[in-house]
Amino acid sequence: MRKFVMLMFVMMMASVLAVPAFAQTGGGAAGSTNWVAITSGFAIAIAAGLAAQGQGRTASAACEALGRNPAARAGIQVALILGLAFIESLVLFTLVIIFVKVL
Repeated sequence: MRKFVMLMFVMMMASVLAVPAFAQTGGGAAGSTNWVAITSGFAIAIAAGLAAQGQGRTASAACEALGRNPAARAGIQVALILGLAFIESLVLFTLVIIFVKVL
């Protein structure tokens, strides 16, 4: 319990001391870097990569289920397509959020 309280205290102090750093302005330099655009690229790459991994695991599980019980093809196919649509929608939500933040 004592370690947890100490951790919370350190996190609180770090957040209080970081406030002046967020209040500073960039100075309007001509060569300033747009960090939002750069991190957005990483965000969509991570989202697409994890979604591809999820889609692969979903398709693999559906193929295994069809191999074990071919008579349940209709139910498995509906669940597969619905699951793939949900996984892909998460990537599209990430893309929309990136467009809102960058533009």
